[in-house]
Amino acid sequence: MNIAFFLIPKSDVAFLYDDYSLRQGLEKMKHHGYTAIPVINKEGKYLNTISEGDFLWHILKDESETEELTAMPMQSLELDSIRDLLGDDKNPPVSITASPEKLLSRALEQNFIPVIDDSGSFIGIVTRRDILKYFLEPCDGRKGR
Repeated sequence: MNIAFFLIPKSDVAFLYDDYSLRQGLEKMKHHGYTAIPVINKEGKYLNTISEGDFLWHILKDESETEELTAMPMQSLELDSIRDLLGDDKNPPVSITASPEKLLSRALEQNFIPVIDDSGSFIGIVTRRDILKYFLEPCDGRKGR
């Protein structure tokens, strides 16, 4: 099993640049119907994956004194950038040369796995769905028996 067989190339994947505003990021995620999306820099390096939850927790600032959540004004979504959401990478990438075992172990934890080349540039994703389809196809042929 070669990772390249499953790869959805960068040209076919929605992603965000780290200097996009939060509003641009939310609009792109909404347009594509995604709950998580890769983030890259202008040089094409993979930085992180952000999710709807990352946006939500950024918008709902925890007011430690009142212990209440307050919503951030919508216009401030233009002022903050995607890079303000980047923290620890919950969705680490794999190299295009990674072992099938590593790809499978990541697929247990993630809906998609970002794939990078040897220089750390984002080249696409592999979806859990495509991996499962690959392994289920032999089983589908046995259904009629």
